[in-house]
Amino acid sequence: MKIECIPWAGGDSPGESALRQRLEGEGFEVVVWRDRSNWSYEPHRHEHDESLWVVRGSLLLQIEGQDYALGPGDRLMLPRAILHTARVGPEGATYLIGQKR
Repeated sequence: MKIECIPWAGGDSPGESALRQRLEGEGFEVVVWRDRSNWSYEPHRHEHDESLWVVRGSLLLQIEGQDYALGPGDRLMLPRAILHTARVGPEGATYLIGQKR
């Protein structure tokens, strides 16, 4: 897997269950995650590949000096062991975390 930001190309914002089905169909284990407004995550890594898919709100991730801004429907593919930070937008965020070992 490589770092890839995939903007939402559909019309309306996607529904949580439809996104979950797509992730599961791609072989991801899926968890719904909710963060309060302006929450931030210090630099960290994961031992698995991830797909972050925003349902509501916004996230800003910084990876290798690059900013990735995600809103409803936007998706980020994040390979294992990549150091990254995240900041949640002022309205909070609900997103699906897909994990592959």
